[in-house]
Amino acid sequence: MLLKSLLLAACLCALPAQAQYEDGRPAAARRMEAQDQGVVLRHGDGPAECDKYGARDVWVFESGGLYYMHYDAAGPRAWLTTLATSRDLVHWDKKGALLDLGPAGSEDSASASYGVTFRSGNVWHMFYLGTPNTSAPPARVPSFPYLTMKARSASPSGPWIKQRGVVPFRPTPGSYNSVTASPGHIVRHRGQYLMFYSAATVDPQTRKTRRTLALARTRNLDGPWRTAPQPILPLDEQVENSSLYYERANRTWFLFTNHVGIRNGHEYTDAVWVYWSQDLERWDPKNKAVVLDPSNCKWSKNVVGLPSVVRVKNRLALLYDGLAEDSLSHMGRDVGLAWLPLPLTPPR
Repeated sequence: MLLKSLLLAACLCALPAQAQYEDGRPAAARRMEAQDQGVVLRHGDGPAECDKYGARDVWVFESGGLYYMHYDAAGPRAWLTTLATSRDLVHWDKKGALLDLGPAGSEDSASASYGVTFRSGNVWHMFYLGTPNTSAPPARVPSFPYLTMKARSASPSGPWIKQRGVVPFRPTPGSYNSVTASPGHIVRHRGQYLMFYSAATVDPQTRKTRRTLALARTRNLDGPWRTAPQPILPLDEQVENSSLYYERANRTWFLFTNHVGIRNGHEYTDAVWVYWSQDLERWDPKNKAVVLDPSNCKWSKNVVGLPSVVRVKNRLALLYDGLAEDSLSHMGRDVGLAWLPLPLTPPR
């Protein structure tokens, strides 16, 4: 009986974390299980109906004992970067939109969303996603191209002033980032700044979108960035957006990202994945695991979207978006919270 139990356990450990995808895109064979707490921010009651149609794509950071959440609020006019604050990551006070649309014909005339921040001295820098294109109203979901744009403030709560003269980087025609070069996590590293930005291209033969993460670097946060000639992960990984955590106990970087899955030909964010490396600039696509998906999410039946992580004492908080209804829609999403114990260790 003992031998039989051990064999069964070995077989269970060997099972893949996710089923294979219908188009053959890679799956993650390991799991780093987060413990889901559930929804902590619901859409629909933001100031001036700012999140009437949904809340997603979060960026969370701490300053002075207060947690700040930037989230994409789908309102009557557009998807805009919106602020909520909290003392405990569970109860949030919605403050309203931080950015407005640019003038007609500008690169952020249809959406100014996903605001990633970095503090340097007394200046707060925000790199946000701008686009002149969206789907039809009332959804107005941002669509390609996804561009990285810049704003700054003297305070983490704003006001944020757009810097029209600063162009960090743009998509490169014919390259891996031909339709998306949008912002991601920034770290200071060896005298320069590294951004783990989202990149995507459209295959000219199949017309399928392929997504990955890549590095951009600069020594001046108010100047141009230089994008790497190749991404840090293959385009077939189908991942986008980044949130980093460094584990001092084992000198390992953990890169959290949302994976894009596919069902009956329809793509959607189906899981939070994590990659790990001891070299910030080199990543092996085999070193990855599923952190959160519908199998361990308490409330979202299909969708598990963009993650943002922040350390809270001996735990790592992971905030993400999901959808309570049985749908794959971009609309109607809320924000959830899950936890990982520290120190983080790569799963075997």
